[in-house]
Amino acid sequence: MDLTDLLHRYFGTHDLAAIDPAALPAGVERMRVDFGLEQDRGRRFALWSMLYMFGAAPDLDVAFADEADREAARNLMDLAAAAEEGGEPAG
Repeated sequence: MDLTDLLHRYFGTHDLAAIDPAALPAGVERMRVDFGLEQDRGRRFALWSMLYMFGAAPDLDVAFADEADREAARNLMDLAAAAEEGGEPAG
């Protein structure tokens, strides 16, 4: 799954900066529905990652049955936090 394809699918644009703020809640809700229905681990992780970036991801224990997937999500969270702080990821 490609970020620009996901942006277009859920928000009607390939440009993150061009998302209409009024369209954000509906796009996020569609992502949450698709996440709940998705069976493919990779696609589920991609959707969860995007939901996380929009502040709408479900808790890890709810989102992922596999510990490896939860650990990968924790790593993504650490990387995102480090990027916000302008530093290196913990670990």
